[in-house]
Amino acid sequence: MTLSTASAETTGLPRIRAGGRSFLALVLTPEAPLETWLAALDHQIARSAGFFSGKPIILDLTLLPLDTPGLSDLLPALGERAIRVIGIEGADRDEAVFAGWDWPEGLTGGRSTPEEDVPDDELEPSSLPPGALIVDEPVRSGQHIVWAEGDVIVLGSVASGAEVSAGGSIHVYGALRGRAIAGIVGRPDARIFARVMEAELLAIDGFYAIAEEMPAELLGKPAQAVLEDEVLTLRPLS
Repeated sequence: MTLSTASAETTGLPRIRAGGRSFLALVLTPEAPLETWLAALDHQIARSAGFFSGKPIILDLTLLPLDTPGLSDLLPALGERAIRVIGIEGADRDEAVFAGWDWPEGLTGGRSTPEEDVPDDELEPSSLPPGALIVDEPVRSGQHIVWAEGDVIVLGSVASGAEVSAGGSIHVYGALRGRAIAGIVGRPDARIFARVMEAELLAIDGFYAIAEEMPAELLGKPAQAVLEDEVLTLRPLS
């Protein structure tokens, strides 16, 4: 909303301008037994330190019955891990098990992007998929690019300490030295392509691999990351 010129001149007050801005929230879907799930979460946090830091989280409780042991302690346990929950789905806040929770008001109207075909090989700029975001400049350390509408194509390099997140696949025509997180809207068929693969962290649809887990013979070479049976795997890019 913007006040009209006449209104602003009459009151002597500045115009009020309001625009739109989109933020991406990650979705956590815990499973029983919660003790084991939290241990796995701790392991994931240790592997990718700071990944959840500062990111808004939606907590999806659809896989947890109300009689799940430890359910009443779940939200506080996430808070102890500095995971900021901004919304909760799949449960009724009036249930007794949630009586001690500081239940966030949450958000409505979230949507996923439509599915699109993912090619086997590296894309050329002339054949980009619909909804793709093209990044003409190198992604520098500390920069975060989030594009949930489709693929992200970086024509330069992604520096160490930078992060690129895409609803679809990620294509890096230079060196990938930072983090690349593909399939953030539930796309296990997404891929990550890099002309020079030296990533700190790769993720597809919530499954991760850090640099120490990547095959040494593919580091520094053209490679792609794919998800196979819930295992993130690197392949040569020929």
